[in-house]
Amino acid sequence: MSAAPEQGGGGADAPLSKPQELLKTCWSCRVISGGGLVLAGAYVYSAATKVMRRGGPASMGLVAQITFAASLAAWGIVILTDPVGKSHRVGEEPPSTGR
Repeated sequence: MSAAPEQGGGGADAPLSKPQELLKTCWSCRVISGGGLVLAGAYVYSAATKVMRRGGPASMGLVAQITFAASLAAWGIVILTDPVGKSHRVGEEPPSTGR
């Protein structure tokens, strides 16, 4: 057992973890992950509408499936367009943490 103190308390000045860093700097990582989520949303949506095209009733399960498909696609679009940490306006400082 090691008695070394743990690094990084999760504060504002803590270094970014590897996945967060990749989503900010790696365009191909953003395209692959965002595009994959958009395509997954399209697949889930097409599976739900296939049941309705065959004449099946629109149940609450299908409504939940279509809602889930829309949220997957929206999440993919957010990753493609605005990765974590860039939601402030140009020329404006990012919000402070109160420290």
